[in-house]
Amino acid sequence: MSNDLLKGLFFLLIILAVALEALADVLFKKWAIVSHSGLFIAGLVIYIFGTIIWAYSLKYGYLSKAISIFTVLNLVIVSLAGVFLFKEDLTLINKIGIILGIASVILVQI
Repeated sequence: MSNDLLKGLFFLLIILAVALEALADVLFKKWAIVSHSGLFIAGLVIYIFGTIIWAYSLKYGYLSKAISIFTVLNLVIVSLAGVFLFKEDLTLINKIGIILGIASVILVQI
């Protein structure tokens, strides 16, 4: 495979893993609110699939890059989900932290 194709596959797998983990996190939060065991089980299953995809992505990229991208994307998505779905507040420090996290991913990619 070409280097560009491998890089594209790496990012696709990371994005898919982040989306699955963020969905699982939302289901866990909803479970914590309503105590419906189906939400907990669904969250676990989705989290496991996300972890498998995450592990598979490491075949196509460096761990240091993968963990930075994964963590920051997850932070941004879960923070936005908290704000929009659960009406949670972000403080100024939280917002600055998210911006610095995004900047760190950009710097890692350079």
